[in-house]
Amino acid sequence: MSQLTWRLGLGESAKVVIITADDLGLCHAANVACFSMLGSGVVTSASLIMTAPWAREAAARYRGEDIGVSLTITSEHDLLRFGPLTQAPSLLGGDGGFAQTGLDALDHADLDEVRRECRAQLERAVLWGFNLTHLSAHQGILLTRPEFFDVVLELAEEYQLPLRLPSGAAESVLGFPARSLASRAGVIAPDLTIDATAHGLREVVTDLAPRLIEGVTEIVVRPAQGTEELEAFAEDAAVRIDDFHLLSREAGVKAALRDAGANLIGWRPLLELARRHQDQHS
Repeated sequence: MSQLTWRLGLGESAKVVIITADDLGLCHAANVACFSMLGSGVVTSASLIMTAPWAREAAARYRGEDIGVSLTITSEHDLLRFGPLTQAPSLLGGDGGFAQTGLDALDHADLDEVRRECRAQLERAVLWGFNLTHLSAHQGILLTRPEFFDVVLELAEEYQLPLRLPSGAAESVLGFPARSLASRAGVIAPDLTIDATAHGLREVVTDLAPRLIEGVTEIVVRPAQGTEELEAFAEDAAVRIDDFHLLSREAGVKAALRDAGANLIGWRPLLELARRHQDQHS
């Protein structure tokens, strides 16, 4: 049974699912896919990379959809480079953009510069008109070490935003109790996170129904429209395109949710709960 669904007024045994499209702002192909699916209701939220080349275009498309910020200190694609808003020296890789790997980024990152950069990304999103619904960490990098996790947690608490956190085995490898720390700080997170970005949603859908728990599950995907632009830089272009097709043209996801007795929601109910909690304790 889930305390979170009970607090949301859905009942302790309810199964609810958030489907989040990551990498909004990365490229035009991602923006087209994310906003088309947000409009259709199959995808219920998106996470924006504020430092990416097409973030401004995402802001121009924004019409109040359920969108959060993915705090970013890496730029993993060799042929699509972008860097920190603050031009922080410790966050720059050898080519002037962010480091390409999480290990490289964390080994060189100055904690104060990370704090300023993450705040700048959030502040720019607000300045550009986004009514943010949640917070996440791009590739989970900032959640892997306690000192950087503290930065993310502080911002989630300050901005009263729910936060994506690893669950199960993914949390156990961190070496520190991320969920317990978030709970003590009053920061709300879904009960379970299913990250389908590595191998694609199709691999997850085959056994989705038995994996869904009583509670709030977030499924993270990276859909994109098939374009020459995407295929020119994205090593995982085929996975992103297949996620888009599976969510927009096929019935497999909806069938799996129906078989599990699960309903779709966005992050806004969690956001409203987070802000009610803060108001009660202020």
